[in-house]
Amino acid sequence: MVEEKENTASANAAAGQEPVSKKGAKKQAKAAKKAEQKAGTAAALAAEDAAGDNAADHASARYGLSEMIQSKDKRSEREFVSVPELNAHVGKSLVWVRGRVHTSRSKGKQCFLILRQQSSTVQCILAVGDIISKQMVKFAGNIPKESIIDIQAKPVSVPTRIESCTEQLLELCVEQIFVISQAKAQLPLQIEDASRPENADDAEGLNIRVNQDTRLDNRVLDLRTPANQAIFRLEAGVCRLFRDILTEKGFTEIHTPKIISAASEGGANVFTVSYFKDSAYLAQSPQLYKQMAIAADFDKVYTVGAVFRAEDSNTHRHLTEFVGLDLEMAFKYHYHEVLHTIGNTFTAIFKGLRDKYSREIEAVGQQYKVEPFKFLEPPLILQFAEGVAMLREAGIETGDEEDLSTPNEKLLGRLVKAKYDTDFYILDKFPLSIRPFYTMPDPNNPIYSNSYDMFMRGEEILSGAQRIHDPEYLIERAKHHGIDTTKIAAYIESFRYGCPPHAGGGIGMERVVMLYLGLDNIRKTSMFPRDPKRLTP
Repeated sequence: MVEEKENTASANAAAGQEPVSKKGAKKQAKAAKKAEQKAGTAAALAAEDAAGDNAADHASARYGLSEMIQSKDKRSEREFVSVPELNAHVGKSLVWVRGRVHTSRSKGKQCFLILRQQSSTVQCILAVGDIISKQMVKFAGNIPKESIIDIQAKPVSVPTRIESCTEQLLELCVEQIFVISQAKAQLPLQIEDASRPENADDAEGLNIRVNQDTRLDNRVLDLRTPANQAIFRLEAGVCRLFRDILTEKGFTEIHTPKIISAASEGGANVFTVSYFKDSAYLAQSPQLYKQMAIAADFDKVYTVGAVFRAEDSNTHRHLTEFVGLDLEMAFKYHYHEVLHTIGNTFTAIFKGLRDKYSREIEAVGQQYKVEPFKFLEPPLILQFAEGVAMLREAGIETGDEEDLSTPNEKLLGRLVKAKYDTDFYILDKFPLSIRPFYTMPDPNNPIYSNSYDMFMRGEEILSGAQRIHDPEYLIERAKHHGIDTTKIAAYIESFRYGCPPHAGGGIGMERVVMLYLGLDNIRKTSMFPRDPKRLTP
C-alpha cells in the first residue's frame, strides 16, 4: 500500500502535478462518477428522443406546413372564431383559430405557445398523449415567431389568471396545428422589444429600445405592436367621426385634384412634377377647389385626402405628405358662424374618441405615457393680441405682427393650460401679413385678418380664415403676394358669377392624433411617413 502511494506520488511528480491528498482523491472519484451518470442520462434522453422521432407518429395528419392557399377550395367546414370571442366557447366544442405565433417554449412533453391576433393574445398548450405525439410537440416548438398558423383547439378555463395574455381566464388545448405562412427565423426586430413601455422614470425596467429608424425601416413588423394597432384604429376613428359629424351638420364630401397648375398656397414649398410637355404641382391644399365648390352652391363641403408640402423640415411634427381633413362653409354675415362650427366639431371628435376608443387609448398608454386630453365645451377662443400679451407677461418679447414661433406656441399652450385648464383652444384675428393671399382682411383693423388657428397641447392643428369672395379684390391680394394670376384664372373666374361669403380650415390628421395621445413624434401616427429623408417603405 505504501509502495502504491509512493508510485502515485512519483507519477504525479513526474507529470509535474502536486501530490493528491486522500480527500482530494475521493473528491475526484465522486466528480468522475457524477460525470459518468450525467453522460448516461444524456445518452438515455437522446436515445429516447431518437426513438420518439423514429417511432410511428400517430398525429402526423394533425400538424405540418399547409400548402400555399391559392383559393383551390373553400374549407367551409372550418368555422373560425376570433380570440376575443373564445370565452363564449369555453367547455364546448372544438374551434378553429388563425393567428400569429407570438412566443413559444417547449418543456419536456409539452409546448406552450402564445397566439396573437392583432392586439389579442391567448395561451395554447400541446401535451403528448393520445391525440398529440412527441413529434407534433417538437414541430410546434420550432415554428418561427410571427408565422401565421391555423389551430383547432378546445377552449378551457384556467384556475389562475394568465397575466401575459389578453385572454386571462382561458387557454386553448390544441389538437391540430398547421403553418399557413412561415416567417423568417431571424427577424430584424422583436415584437416584445418594440412593445416595451417607454418609461424613462423606471430605473429597474429593461433598457431595451428599438430606435425609430429601425422601426420605420421594418414598419410592417413595427405596426404589429399593440400600441401601433391602437394608434391607427384610433386614427381611423378620427376620420370616421370627422365625416359623420359634418355629414350630420349638412356637409357634402367632395374629392379635389392633387395635380394642379399653380401653387395653391404660394411660396416655394411646393413639389414640381413633369406633366407631359409642361410642369405641374402637387397640391399643398385643396383650398381653391373647396372655395369653387362653395361658388357652385354646395354650401358646406369637406374633403379627406393627401396634402404635399416641400418643406425641408426635419422636426417632430412635419411631414412632406400628410392626410388633410379640410372643410369649407358659406355663412350669412360673420365668419364666426364657421369658426364656432369647426370648434364644436373638434369638441364632438374629442368626446367621440373618449367614449368610443377608450380601449385603444388604454393600449397606447401601456407603452407610452399618455396624459388625458382636456377640453372645454364650448371651446376657449382668444384673440391673437391676447395671446401675445400672455407671452409678454411671461417675459417673451414678440412683435404685434410677428407669427408665433414653435417655442412660443408651446409656451402659450402651457400658459393657457395653467390659466384655463384646457389642451384645446382657438386663437382668432391673426396678422394679415402672415396669412395667404385669399384671406379676408379685418375691416376694423388693417393689421389683422379674419383668420384663426386652433391648437392642441400648444401646437397648431388647424389654420383657417374667411376667404375673399370678390374677384377684383382677390386679384389685388394675389398680385400683392406675387402670384401669377393667369395660373389661377379659373379660380378667380369662379367668383365672377356670384359667390356667397365663406370660411373654412385645414386640419392635419396625423398631428391631431399625435397631440390627442400626447405622443412625441408625428412619425408614430403616420403609417408610412414621408419626410425630407424618407421615401421608403
